[in-house]
Amino acid sequence: MAIRAETELLELTTTHPFRISRSVHAHYQRWLVRLEHDGDIGWGEAASTERYGETAETVARALDQIVPLLGDDPYAIDTIEARIADRLDANPSAKTAVSMALHDLVARRHGMPLYRWFGLDLEGIPPTSFTIGIDEPEVMRQKIAEAEPYSTLKIKMGFEGDIEVLEMLRRTTDKPIRVDANEGWSRQEALDRLGALEELGVELLEQPLDATDLEGLAAICDATELPVAADESCMTSGDLKGLIGVVDVINVKVAKCGSLAEARRTMEAAKALGFGVFLGCMVESSLGISGAAHLAPLADYVDLDGHLLLAADPFQGLRFEDGRVLPATEAHGLGVERVS
Repeated sequence: MAIRAETELLELTTTHPFRISRSVHAHYQRWLVRLEHDGDIGWGEAASTERYGETAETVARALDQIVPLLGDDPYAIDTIEARIADRLDANPSAKTAVSMALHDLVARRHGMPLYRWFGLDLEGIPPTSFTIGIDEPEVMRQKIAEAEPYSTLKIKMGFEGDIEVLEMLRRTTDKPIRVDANEGWSRQEALDRLGALEELGVELLEQPLDATDLEGLAAICDATELPVAADESCMTSGDLKGLIGVVDVINVKVAKCGSLAEARRTMEAAKALGFGVFLGCMVESSLGISGAAHLAPLADYVDLDGHLLLAADPFQGLRFEDGRVLPATEAHGLGVERVS
């Protein structure tokens, strides 16, 4: 019996327009993938972003190519993913959606949560940060007030006057703060800001420079005691070797890895190479976030707030407890269901 696939275009809307150094969006198009085999189903979500060369249109075309490659054995996940990788070089989020759906289907079939299928447990998962997007200073202050349930904040930077705004926000809250410039600074701008970041008690600096400027990232890392994280500079495990001696931490996002297996491989390889592991996300529904949530036991830092930024979430099932985003303890597969 062949694996059957259905796809659906979904539009997500954020509570506030979500601005980072290079873009601003309030609406996000995400493709859902639903696989079925012998009465069992699995779900996945493609969280595309133009920064990695993907749009809703490229994902749709990619899924059209992927569906005929699924075959008739959902247990042959590695083989299926290898066939897909041979056919498609790009579109990692489209591949990830299919990988999620296959894992969801098989774990549901066996009546276990995906984290158990992976041989993991939920002990020791770090709290998630909650992202404060770029906005007018008073609006950013209000966003921090709205973020009261979250124990750690991530402040988007990379705009004129960002340090002054950060100083104002620090007077508003004593919570741990991480900052993310999304490639928004030059080398000199980053170096000039390091002293202020340290004085303000920032606990992590994410992607201050252009992804290709590894020499600059190494210089920033050498100039500060703050952990420096690579996000846009690292897509998959194949990028790790080039980042040795360049950054301290690797931001792993399932949607840019191309599969759950590659996300796990990247996390484990990063740890083996001495990097800290930061598990991040895109703006996604609970479905998309759930794929990462089951890998969270492998992370040192967690930023799984994409679904928490939404005005309405079309999926449910993830838990938020003690500042942590957690899969349902006993729900099968990914543990999320469509809101009726």
